[in-house]
Amino acid sequence: MNKFDYTLDFKTIDFRQHPELYRIGKGEQGVLLVEPYKSEILPHWRFRTPAIASESAQKIYTLFLEYKQQGDFVGMDMARKFLQMGYTRSRRYANHKTGRKYAQDSQTILPNQEDPIKAESAKIFYAVWQLVKADPEYLVMLDRHRK
Repeated sequence: MNKFDYTLDFKTIDFRQHPELYRIGKGEQGVLLVEPYKSEILPHWRFRTPAIASESAQKIYTLFLEYKQQGDFVGMDMARKFLQMGYTRSRRYANHKTGRKYAQDSQTILPNQEDPIKAESAKIFYAVWQLVKADPEYLVMLDRHRK
């Protein structure tokens, strides 16, 4: 029931109008598919520097709180996914300057080249992501949505 459903026609579904069609999935699955949330959150998602990441994470957290106030679980979960993605993408660029983890053969992992600026951006997103995913109301709504 909670497995992300890639067979849906994401171009035509408004998940605010049809939250029953939303599946949580694993991690960041569907983060760039679920509308209107993608269009509302994506413009604020940035991680180039710690200052930009901080502003971005705070704006996404504000959106999370707005969705929470509206009782909009799908919006809350999408905000969580964008925060998680902010962390994972920042970490990838912190470890690999080009953002590529694998060599051209797609099997060899490239050596890490630590970028402390991106690592700091990752810490910022991580802290807000942890705050969101531990929110008591979010957890209740998550459990309810899974059922």
